[in-house]
Amino acid sequence: MVHAGQIVGRGHNRRVQSGSAILHAEMDAQERVGRKPAAFYRECTLYTTLSPCSMCSGAIVLYKNPKVVIGENTSFMGEEKWLESHGVLLDVRHDPECIALMQEFMERNPRLWAEDIGE
Repeated sequence: MVHAGQIVGRGHNRRVQSGSAILHAEMDAQERVGRKPAAFYRECTLYTTLSPCSMCSGAIVLYKNPKVVIGENTSFMGEEKWLESHGVLLDVRHDPECIALMQEFMERNPRLWAEDIGE
């Protein structure tokens, strides 16, 4: 999460490490920003490796984050149309490094990928 050009919250998928059902990187980043006034979140840009799932998209809309920069959406297409329908600006980068990172993860951890993404 970035606010006024400064990183204010970094997140990682910590479902396994924390034994959490919901701690995707986007949720973790929101959590690590901490408790701020609602107006603060309306000025934040969320950067994410992968297209946000339904849960993470709900948090983005709930906190009214105006922009999401997505590293890639080839491995998984999240709720991009829904986010846009709620006024969220998306910048999909199709970054080769993000694509390779996700492909390697899926190949090495197919069961964990299926569990995490809900397939």
